[in-house]
Amino acid sequence: MKFKFTPMQIPEVLLIEPTVFGDARGYFKESYQQEEFDKFLGDLRFVQDNESKSSYGVLRGLHYQQEPYAQSKLIRVIQGSIWDVAIDMRSTSSTYKQFVFAELSGENHMQLFIPQGFAHGFIVTSESAIVQYKTDSYYHPESEVGIHSYDPTLNIPWPLKKSDHLLSGKDQKLPFLSSMNLGQ
Repeated sequence: MKFKFTPMQIPEVLLIEPTVFGDARGYFKESYQQEEFDKFLGDLRFVQDNESKSSYGVLRGLHYQQEPYAQSKLIRVIQGSIWDVAIDMRSTSSTYKQFVFAELSGENHMQLFIPQGFAHGFIVTSESAIVQYKTDSYYHPESEVGIHSYDPTLNIPWPLKKSDHLLSGKDQKLPFLSSMNLGQ
């Protein structure tokens, strides 16, 4: 098997470890292989690849798309390191409003699979980071929803001190859960 799939505390979220072949020249790995992923994810088909480069302390999120444009995401880091978080926003789930997190880096090669119905965000813990992720649905701005990263209901323990966080103007204005109508 080329990948190890490990369910997290919310079992639909998977930490994925590829097999990495390294020597004095560097390394080689398959970061994605449809047949291998089909064994764990079924007939999920990714339709879009996204990439961002961010500097230390950049906090992106918490974002997701509502039905019928919800997105599953497969997150990996090409260079640098991030602390990645997924929050269950499925109102009928037993883990509603709970979150899981993982450190993803270019060094550890780990990936995080986040299914539809989860909000996603990350903070860069290295000097900079290049993050790539696949989605199974196209970006649809009208269905995009966001939750403020400092929402007291979630109380996410971001690993860097708040004075080091850099949020976009858009993310600074995201609402708290208490003011959102979550009729999902």
